[in-house]
Amino acid sequence: MAIWLVRLAVDRWRHSEGCKLGVDAHAAVHPTALITETAHGPRIDAANDAGRAAGAAKGMMLADARTLCPQLRAVPSDPAGDLAFLERLAMWTQRWGPWSALDAPDGLLVDVTAVAHLFGGEARLLADVSARFAEWGGGRGGGLCARAAIAPTAGAAWALAHYGPAGSILPSSSQGFGSPQRSRHDAGAEDMMRALGELPIAALRLDDDVLLVLKRLGLKRLGELAGIESGQDGRGGEGRAGGRDAIQRRFRNRRSPAANPLIRLDQLLGRVPEPLLPVVAVTAPLVQRRLMEPIRHRDLLDQVLRDLAVDMARELEGRGEGARRLEFGMWRVDGEVVVRRLEMAAATRDPAHICRLFAMRLDDVEAGFGIEMVRLRAAWAEPLGLTQTDLEAAAEQHGTSLSACIDRLTVRLGEGAVRRPVLHASHIPERAQRWQGPLAPEPASQEELAFHARPLKMLDQPEKIAVLYATPDGYPKQFRWRGALHEVVRVEGPERIAPEWWREKGSARLRDYYRIEDAQGRRYWIYRAGLAGDGRGGLPDWFLQGLCA
Repeated sequence: MAIWLVRLAVDRWRHSEGCKLGVDAHAAVHPTALITETAHGPRIDAANDAGRAAGAAKGMMLADARTLCPQLRAVPSDPAGDLAFLERLAMWTQRWGPWSALDAPDGLLVDVTAVAHLFGGEARLLADVSARFAEWGGGRGGGLCARAAIAPTAGAAWALAHYGPAGSILPSSSQGFGSPQRSRHDAGAEDMMRALGELPIAALRLDDDVLLVLKRLGLKRLGELAGIESGQDGRGGEGRAGGRDAIQRRFRNRRSPAANPLIRLDQLLGRVPEPLLPVVAVTAPLVQRRLMEPIRHRDLLDQVLRDLAVDMARELEGRGEGARRLEFGMWRVDGEVVVRRLEMAAATRDPAHICRLFAMRLDDVEAGFGIEMVRLRAAWAEPLGLTQTDLEAAAEQHGTSLSACIDRLTVRLGEGAVRRPVLHASHIPERAQRWQGPLAPEPASQEELAFHARPLKMLDQPEKIAVLYATPDGYPKQFRWRGALHEVVRVEGPERIAPEWWREKGSARLRDYYRIEDAQGRRYWIYRAGLAGDGRGGLPDWFLQGLCA
């Protein structure tokens, strides 16, 4: 069964905003578009019903849409949030089958083999799917707009869900569609092709450039492509296999299924298998204690925490994992929940280390009338195998391990206070490094980066200076910085660095860097932004960016 969420991004935005039909009518009918920033300006990814009625369409530039509808509201799109939401829906749809898979960016696939009778048949199964999605979220804002279809293969179900009638069902023949061992001209495939032949060629899930090539060849429907590849329409005059060979030659360099129409057609007809990756629920390790009597004193809370830390270590050891993020929740008698979170620099399951870190976060906890339940949850865990005790393990017992030290500094100074710089692939000096976690591994692509020698001290932002020079493109003679005049006695350079054209505007100017020394022996790193007569502004500007040793 294929489920297509027709307006996933808009439906998710509407529910997150809390728009209710009939309650907040203005918010529900106000023209709104979800946009993405591009190099040429904001581009529309999706629009609500009112926005589409006003002329906004997917792929349109926001400026063009606002010429049609000046009151169009722009909201940033969130593809990562949409994908996370789709993953949660994939787990939710397992009520209809033993496993489900993502069909990004807006679809789901559910295995309903031999389960339709539990719902009274395939028609009632699809009716239940439509009703459940319409009532999703309590029915606020109209639920989720979804189309579902059932077919013997994932490709056929996807095609019917996107381009077939609502609630389409393509039953399996007695010979079976999905058997790769059958001949590609078997009766089952022919029956399926007759049922799907009138669907557009886009039902094959091909890339846009491939669809454009097929349309230029005059192929608009699945039946036309199937006729060519079987040689039954008389084109080419090469017999039954000649048409397929001609298509194969045209797309012989296309290895991806989405770029080869023959692979997609074979998957749709069940001639070749289509691998799918099921979504598997991952439960976070969790331990808790329900207390017989509410506790109000810190020493009792510490004792319960130690017990939970031991239980958590045992749970993590059974999974072969270590905790990177822990959440300690305390349920008070009055119903309030107090949560304390911490994140470790490296995976760990040492109860003593966990207790030491949480001890610094529990000083401000108000027990009120007492705490009746406590819970410890590992929101983020990583694989951590058993290791033989060594010097590092002995050091960690005494609190001198590097990861333990970083964890304690982070707890004391706050999240984000402990970071380290790493190289970044950019020749622009102020972009040549980034900050990341102290123990996070460096990206493999950055290990072999090599740059020219850079000053020991770089200014946060280049400071503009006044430079005297013999010619516009000559060496600097004097410069004034922070009110002081410096006489240049030595010059080394230039080192020319071109702008990053793929992320900057066309008016960006190249830089010529110079290492200079003044009469007092002080050395500086300066650069000239642009060249005289380069057509990107007036005379070049000079900046000081670093202090050399």
